[in-house]
Amino acid sequence: MTLAADSAVYYDPYDKAIDVDPYPVWERLREEAPIYYNEKYDFYAVSRYEDVDRVLSEWEVFSSEKGTLLELIKADVSIPGSIIFEDPPIHDLHRELLKPVFRPKVIADLEPKIREFCAEYLDKQVGGSGFDLIQEFGKQIPMRTIFLLLGVPESDQERLREAIDGTFAGTDDGETAMMQNVQELEARQSALYAEYVDWRAEHPTDDVMTELLNAEFDDENGVRRKLSRPEVLSFINLLGAAGNETTTKLIGWAGKVLAENPEQRADLVANPNLINNAVEELLRYEAPSPVQSRYVKSDAEFYGQIVPAGSAITAINGSANRDPRVFENPDVFDIRRKRMRHESLGYGVHFCLGAALARLEGKIAVQELLKRFPEWDVDLENAQHVHTSTVRGFERLPLILP
Repeated sequence: MTLAADSAVYYDPYDKAIDVDPYPVWERLREEAPIYYNEKYDFYAVSRYEDVDRVLSEWEVFSSEKGTLLELIKADVSIPGSIIFEDPPIHDLHRELLKPVFRPKVIADLEPKIREFCAEYLDKQVGGSGFDLIQEFGKQIPMRTIFLLLGVPESDQERLREAIDGTFAGTDDGETAMMQNVQELEARQSALYAEYVDWRAEHPTDDVMTELLNAEFDDENGVRRKLSRPEVLSFINLLGAAGNETTTKLIGWAGKVLAENPEQRADLVANPNLINNAVEELLRYEAPSPVQSRYVKSDAEFYGQIVPAGSAITAINGSANRDPRVFENPDVFDIRRKRMRHESLGYGVHFCLGAALARLEGKIAVQELLKRFPEWDVDLENAQHVHTSTVRGFERLPLILP
């Protein structure tokens, strides 16, 4: 059931035309080529729910140690100190260090501040004819929230956000900016946070930087120690990027999908208690990060075909979320859908550590948006997509208000 690159169905994570609406291609992959091989970029892909679940959970075979982006795996570079690019046991040690950042009380205590941020950006749009949901709202809320946790001064937040955007920016030849020089980019971004880390080392306070600087743990060699400065910078780099990018895309998809489903939007206005479920359905319906890649450490069999050790494989979780074997009427957006486990936040040891924060930000953003604007249209002609191998959404999304 393997389809070669010259067969009727073709999938390319760098193809912008596919990325605008990948669902027809993903449907064909699920039905015609559940294990697919792309000759041009030399990678395999799985698209059915059970196979995506397997790749995301079986870390011993499908490893994150070479990265989770296809171009990172193919470049064969190393980014040490990032839990996204690690496997157990070192992954588990580092993940434990970050767990306090996302304690339930820490997340719950953020709610009033997130609502304050929303009001700051949305109130000034009331009475107007429209605004850019991403640039004037969606980018701002996750940025303000994660930088509040980290302890980054508000005066510097926009500069850091622009630097983070550069990490995910697509290039004309289909490669991402990371391919230009991954290690150089990592060093450049770490340098952005260096002055704050140095300041916090001398002036501790109640923020994530201080927690990481003071945390003690038993490392993989059984040595009790604190994190090194490069390790602290790597963790902060990860939190800053992950805390900004995907939640921004979630807010953008909320704007587009609810505009396309005005009856369900009106249902949410009348029944705000449905918003939590609506956010979960948004995550399923339009995954902000719909493609995850892994390095294959040992031969793996799918549908009678061997994916050899040393290969790269992509797990298309955005396709798994539309698999009719699991979800009834999967291409229909339904805020009253019975909650089922989607793959948008990962699975297994790499389940998104910030899932609770992303859900909270998504819920509050939708609540505050609907509170002020029960109706809107989307100007798709002037919308701007973001095209990368792992993140999918909008850079600009103009809303038209009645």
